[in-house]
Amino acid sequence: MKLEILGTGCAKCAKLEEVSRKAADELGLDYELEKVKDINKIMDYGVMITPALVVDGEVKIAGRVPSVEDIKKLISKK
Repeated sequence: MKLEILGTGCAKCAKLEEVSRKAADELGLDYELEKVKDINKIMDYGVMITPALVVDGEVKIAGRVPSVEDIKKLISKK
């Protein structure tokens, strides 16, 4: 599974990375996490507000930092 954190490096972006890692680790998933800071790449996803979480190329959430439990629900539906 590929997880991407879209954002320029703000505190919310760092928090989204932290909770995404925690959720994936708690689910025991085999995943790769990449931080995408390039504004053009972020806009290629159609994301206008960060942070955003992309799972296997699909934007799952943007503009807020969900809880670990919410992220587990988003990434376990594979």
